[in-house]
Amino acid sequence: MGVRRAGRECAVQFLYQLDLCPEKNWEKVLLAHWKLSEPSKSTQDFAEGLIRGVMEKLPELDAKIKTLADNWDFNRLAAVDRNILRLAIYEMLYRQEIPPVVSINEAIEIAKRFSTEESGKFVNGLLDRVKKELLRPARHASGGNES
Repeated sequence: MGVRRAGRECAVQFLYQLDLCPEKNWEKVLLAHWKLSEPSKSTQDFAEGLIRGVMEKLPELDAKIKTLADNWDFNRLAAVDRNILRLAIYEMLYRQEIPPVVSINEAIEIAKRFSTEESGKFVNGLLDRVKKELLRPARHASGGNES
């Protein structure tokens, strides 16, 4: 497994944990998370950048998910799916060096691994709607390295 996939999976696992057991001092919980999971330095660095970005933009990301999942009660979305969506939407909106289709494909694969086959389809449908709203190419990074 590549560093970025491993980083995304670590990020989703941490966001899921925090979603189920909210903690104001989430950075302290993050330190404990790294001690338990012991990822490589490069995986941890990538994951931590994603986690910090998601946490900084959490209200905006949740508002976006609520808009996209108009027929779903936000709190009834599977917690795994909710956090996969948070992460992928963060990447698509704020990580210009990652092509949106990469974020979508990674989210689908993580959903299939940690949730259900149907979750992959659900995640794909919502993220495809985000992709259509973007003002940048879907298949190319806007700058920096590709995922």
